[in-house]
Amino acid sequence: MALPPELELVDALDDDGHVVGTVTRREVRADNLWHRSVFIVVVNDADEILVHRRADWKDLWPDRWDIAVGGVVAAGEAWEQAAARELAEELGVNPELGYLGEDVYADDEVREVARVYHARSDGPFTFVDGEIVEAAWVPVPSCAAGWVHETPAPTALRWCCPASTPRRPGPGGPRRHGPASARP
Repeated sequence: MALPPELELVDALDDDGHVVGTVTRREVRADNLWHRSVFIVVVNDADEILVHRRADWKDLWPDRWDIAVGGVVAAGEAWEQAAARELAEELGVNPELGYLGEDVYADDEVREVARVYHARSDGPFTFVDGEIVEAAWVPVPSCAAGWVHETPAPTALRWCCPASTPRRPGPGGPRRHGPASARP
């Protein structure tokens, strides 16, 4: 039986990104500790980015649109293994991963060293763990023009849409899909 998310074990990092101990996810959030995260930008064969709305129960950035699936890397877990796990948990797919880069992000809610990956998949997607409530395909030019509003994945946004200025979608925005699948 899996642990509740708040009790999952996570590697705590020092300011230089070195592992200094193992703590619970709850401690990471409560004390805003440095930790490792992965982001995976999913693109389809039409070169659209899969964006999704996060569940309202998420401990960070609930009910917000995001351009990358992903999450916290478990204690001792390899980066790419974490990325593959997150794709399977959040979208129910297992496509090949491509590495885009690494960066850091810090604000009043989170401090993370993140690796960003990309994956190509047209689905079908199933929101296995319930962390995603709906998804939509957005043309890359729309993302680069600033479709995403205050993305919870600023590191991923820098890697896939470096010229973007976050804003809300306008008329004729993304093609939305319901909770069972991101494909009609």
